[in-house]
Amino acid sequence: MGLLNACQLALRALKSYQSPFIISKSWLSSKASLLGDKNILLMGPPGAGKTTVGRMVAHMLGLPVVDVDDDVLETTWKMSVAEKLAAVGGERFLEEEGQALCNFSASGCVVSMTGSNPLHSEAMQHVKQSGMVIYLDVDSEDIIERLARMKVNRIVGQEVGVSMRDILHYRKQFYEKWFDVRVLCGRGDTAEEVAEKVVKAVERYQNHAAETYLSTRCDSERSSSQTAHFSHVVIEGLATDGGLYVPKNGFPKMTAREWLRIADMSYPERAGVLLEKCIHPLDIPHLDLRTMVFKTYGANFSSEAVAPLKCLNHNQYIQELFHGPTASFKDLALQLMPQLFSYCLPPMCNYLILVATSGDTGSAVLSGFSRLSGIDRHRTGVLVFFPEEGVSEIQKVQMTSYGEGNVRAVSVNSDFDFCQRTIKRMFGESGLTGHLAVEYGTVLSTANSINWARLLPQVVYHSSAYLDLCRDGVITFGEPIDVCIPTGNFGNAMSAVYAKQMGIPIRKVICASNHNRIITDFITTGEYDLRGRPLLLSHSPAIDILKSSNLERFIYHVSGGDGRLVKDLFTRLDRQQHFQVPAPLLGRIQQEVSASWCSEDDCLAAIQSVYTQTGYVMDSHTAVAKVVADRLHDGSCPTVLCSTAHFGKFAPAVFKALQIPNMPKDPVEQLKKLELTVSKPEMHRDMMKCLRGGGRRAHTVCQADYSVLVEEVENMIQDTFLKVV
Repeated sequence: MGLLNACQLALRALKSYQSPFIISKSWLSSKASLLGDKNILLMGPPGAGKTTVGRMVAHMLGLPVVDVDDDVLETTWKMSVAEKLAAVGGERFLEEEGQALCNFSASGCVVSMTGSNPLHSEAMQHVKQSGMVIYLDVDSEDIIERLARMKVNRIVGQEVGVSMRDILHYRKQFYEKWFDVRVLCGRGDTAEEVAEKVVKAVERYQNHAAETYLSTRCDSERSSSQTAHFSHVVIEGLATDGGLYVPKNGFPKMTAREWLRIADMSYPERAGVLLEKCIHPLDIPHLDLRTMVFKTYGANFSSEAVAPLKCLNHNQYIQELFHGPTASFKDLALQLMPQLFSYCLPPMCNYLILVATSGDTGSAVLSGFSRLSGIDRHRTGVLVFFPEEGVSEIQKVQMTSYGEGNVRAVSVNSDFDFCQRTIKRMFGESGLTGHLAVEYGTVLSTANSINWARLLPQVVYHSSAYLDLCRDGVITFGEPIDVCIPTGNFGNAMSAVYAKQMGIPIRKVICASNHNRIITDFITTGEYDLRGRPLLLSHSPAIDILKSSNLERFIYHVSGGDGRLVKDLFTRLDRQQHFQVPAPLLGRIQQEVSASWCSEDDCLAAIQSVYTQTGYVMDSHTAVAKVVADRLHDGSCPTVLCSTAHFGKFAPAVFKALQIPNMPKDPVEQLKKLELTVSKPEMHRDMMKCLRGGGRRAHTVCQADYSVLVEEVENMIQDTFLKVV
């Protein structure tokens, strides 16, 4: 019998006991603690149900239960907690309560702490050493209703003029500080449901070995010997067999009540909760993860909402993903990814991040890694390769403005696919990677969307868009939406698929292509054909891609994890530039996603039409999504268009679309003139600051030759890690 099934039976049995402290001897003898002699410490605000849930969990696991109020404080003081609080007052009470807890010693127990224990630092440090602290994160409205019903009168800080909501808000910072694992409780969750969540949380914490990642090309029969943990996946980037890492057990599923709990939270709070569920606390402790998240989505984003949702018309919404420092959706991941990367770095080695970009990724990764400090900055370098003629002028200025320190951009007289293909070849050449490791103590990694730490944070903003619609009353949870994404590498689309896997009711992910319509052709026909297919420049260069890396993850997903099939298809693509998926698989693909493409003329016409009707200016990539959404969406549910960049990054296309005469040659002057013409959205502050800071610097331009790019890698390593300071 599985642990959870056994626990559910125990819960039902528990209800039959007249005293919640009665524990079956047979259960005690047959069930060992998941944490050995460590305690399970339940923490949360007054009214969170710590005592009730603690008794249930103790019974389910066959452990002794300790209630700090009843078994520690009142035993020590020889009076009730309410009497003590009345006698000494709040400040003195907290100190005496903390000292009593410092003298507490137990092992192998379920301990229900008081709501005020976390306010005493010394006491929390003491008890935290004895076990795992689980935070019962209960909805404030549930707590207020319970306390009112119970007529509780023994809460520290419960004074005239101070509301219970004020007390809960103040204390939250302390609960967030001390927990090892959060149990997110939905509005209206019963004690039985919370107890089950606690047991599952303990089981997850203890079973770190099961929360692993495997390659999309991994044979399922040998998968157990080819798995890796999160920290390894973040550093390595690409699997050793050439595949991409995916979570072995898929994404955690959240209930509707859990989703609704985070609907009223800020973007950083939502991100913290969702990433906690996807990153094991033994890989990155949740306090450290929370610190990274709040540092990421703070003052470096020009919108407090981070990824705000704007209504375009009655059933169509734009999610603005361009408020980060480089005015691209890539910032949502690449302001966080460098922190995750540096946290996971093993000692002794230096790491060089290699990135191929069609525009936006380059400046975003340069920005993110340039913000590292201290030893992390000295041990980590970034080298970006971009097509000299395949990015916008402003994108080029942004990338080449980074010419010092640990980051650098180099252009190539070729296209994005050549840059990406070359980097993948470098990773696959053991002679090269061995030489760099032995000669320079340097390991190669990547920050492209093939790296799991790049893709994972993108799941948050797709989830957040849906929650915004729920919060604003546009839909109720469970009603579907469609999401339309301009995509070439399929990473953004794949993150929407993963959001759906977590429980967001996305009906269809709509993939929008420009005239390099490789994704559209594949989803329509099941055939991926690169033979004799040239890459065409467009007004939307960030999706000028023919070889879509993250498509490999999608095929793995829809094939039910068939690593042999994925390996066969992508080996065939490398060797023959072509593959065709079986008809049944194509059917499953078309159930998950749909696709169409947009001509250059239609892209410009959409920019002009939306501006005329609403006064809002889309960038050329968002316009591609708009055209395709209008073509494919049936209007029966809301559609969210992913606005992946600020229009200022593609100023020439906007000038042409809006038929504004006399476009200046200088990018700064282009933006100044656009700012006088349009008002929605506002001009991007960081982009303007970058352009005004001196403009594009001289940069290295390489020929499209593998050995030349390898030489640039070696030069970067020498300049970054061997320079004598």
